[in-house]
Amino acid sequence: MNYEVILFDADGTLFDYDKAEAHALEKAFKYFNFKYKEENELKNYRLINKQIWIDYENGEIDFKNLRIERFKRLFKNYEKKIDFNEFSNIYLSQLADGIFLIDGAEEVCRYLFEKYKIVILTNGIKDVQLSRINNSPLSKYIHDIITSEETGYKKPDVGIFDYTFNRIGHLDKGTTLIIGDSLSSDIRGGINYKIDTCWYNSIHEENNSGLKPNYEIKDLRQLIKLL
Repeated sequence: MNYEVILFDADGTLFDYDKAEAHALEKAFKYFNFKYKEENELKNYRLINKQIWIDYENGEIDFKNLRIERFKRLFKNYEKKIDFNEFSNIYLSQLADGIFLIDGAEEVCRYLFEKYKIVILTNGIKDVQLSRINNSPLSKYIHDIITSEETGYKKPDVGIFDYTFNRIGHLDKGTTLIIGDSLSSDIRGGINYKIDTCWYNSIHEENNSGLKPNYEIKDLRQLIKLL
């Protein structure tokens, strides 16, 4: 395990996206004086947003349409007239302020920073991710941040990995490890690119994907012993 580069996913791996998402949606609803009940609006939005990102991974929708399509679906039967672009902009601005770390993230990044080059590789929206990461306690431990939006590719496409390796000037796949919570993007992407993979499975999800990550962890702090 002579790794030199650690590729981290962001949301669901280092950052608690669920908290950021809940924070942003509630703030956006309040901004527009819309009625908000977490058990209704947040639940519906999460179902819609999850499917939207699956569609994005599968190449069925692009970033521009993703930003507003989820709100079109959310407010499909809403009585009030809504400017979906404006609602999306307010939501994203609040999301960019939602800096909530996964337990152990700062401790682990501090430890790994002394030994490896740490790169965040995310399918998230560029402006949102850069704001959240650069304003977080993790920023001083991250060597580079690469988003799918800027590369023109997305995990699990090999193109985003080619871009990453070229940008950081690293050519050795054998000394690279990707860590992420998504089997479909992080782990599949790493396996397709022939680099080692570590599945962060904090929710004890059953792996029915047929993919076999090199490592599986339930807590980020396990990386301190592993690496």
